[in-house]
Amino acid sequence: MRLCIFGAGAIGGLMAARLAQKGDVDVTVIARGPHLAAMQANGLRLLGEGGEIVVRPRAVASAEEAGPQDYVVVTLKAHSLPAAARQMQPLLGPETAIVAAVNGIPWWYFYKLPGPFEGRRVRSVDPDGSVWDLLHPSRVIGCIVYPAAEVTAPGVIEHTYGDRFTLGEPDGSRSERASRLSAALVAAGFKAPVRPRIRDELWVKLWGNMAFNPLSALTTATLDLITGDPELRAVCREMMLEGQAVAERLGVRFAIDVDKRIAGGAEVGAHRTSMLQDLERGRPMEVDALLGSVVELAEMVEVPAPTCRTVLALLRARARLAGCY
Repeated sequence: MRLCIFGAGAIGGLMAARLAQKGDVDVTVIARGPHLAAMQANGLRLLGEGGEIVVRPRAVASAEEAGPQDYVVVTLKAHSLPAAARQMQPLLGPETAIVAAVNGIPWWYFYKLPGPFEGRRVRSVDPDGSVWDLLHPSRVIGCIVYPAAEVTAPGVIEHTYGDRFTLGEPDGSRSERASRLSAALVAAGFKAPVRPRIRDELWVKLWGNMAFNPLSALTTATLDLITGDPELRAVCREMMLEGQAVAERLGVRFAIDVDKRIAGGAEVGAHRTSMLQDLERGRPMEVDALLGSVVELAEMVEVPAPTCRTVLALLRARARLAGCY
């Protein structure tokens, strides 16, 4: 199996290190700058509860160097995809699967989704439709990312918690390609179930991200404070209920209720969300993938979402003022 991690940062590096350690997968990572140079010189170091491992996956700077793959795991932020989609073309052979390990509502969301919106493009994450065209959803295996990891130094990944990557075909089938990838991830020490309703699980993760991340960026509060402060918790809850109404109009089934989801966020503790980290480091924030897309879908299905709209307006202003949008 030839597998390439495109954008081998924290999550991509974690996956690459474990797969390369197992040795059954021909792993290539595409990275840049000091991170790439460190992996080429010293290998990829993974730190975690199990200790430290050092592996030497093939580390290159471009898709041309990597060549065609069986699987391409995309671990980029959603706003990077329009530019990256063209760069990825040399990785794609006739049967190459794209594993979309991307937060928020993905570009492929309405592919093979029965109902009046089947085939619809999501403008907030794919403004000109180029991602859909270049990374066609027929190639996609959905992937919900649960681990938390961080690049602590060039070539060094620290894995803090979580070991599950849930997989699913957009049409709900249990394909051979998804089963094969699942087996490889399980052999590398991950949990990798293949689910027939991948959008249900996508929304459970997004449910928290659409509220916790924006409020953290607006207030600089960590997750324990957002979920513990009665006023902030109330705003979170209202945003999430609006999101739930949108998702259910699109056929999503929630296995837990909103208060249990908020409680799950509280259990993480004094965590700085990814959006807050991006703001602090002056990097582009996932404004549209995590909240703009929810508001777009709310308009599509004619569900009022006044709290989400208000928070989105404030978040966009905050991001623009910080140069992160």
